[in-house]
Amino acid sequence: MTDTKAIIYISDECYSCQKLMEKMDQWEVNYKTKNITSNNANKKELQEHGIYGTPATFIKARQEPILGYQINKIRHALGIHA
Repeated sequence: MTDTKAIIYISDECYSCQKLMEKMDQWEVNYKTKNITSNNANKKELQEHGIYGTPATFIKARQEPILGYQINKIRHALGIHA
């Protein structure tokens, strides 16, 4: 795991966020999280993209974020083959 491949906006008590982070760890993907519950700047940053829910995954190689726990779409965007 060298450079950050994704940024995931998360919130407290978000089951889907937790599951997504576990999957990313399982795949050994280097990612950064931005919590919108504990950090208002992160929340504002996410809302500037017109997004108001979590998880929201921004993958470096992709322009549009992936919203929610769309695990197959995220896996494909990261180039991970089952």
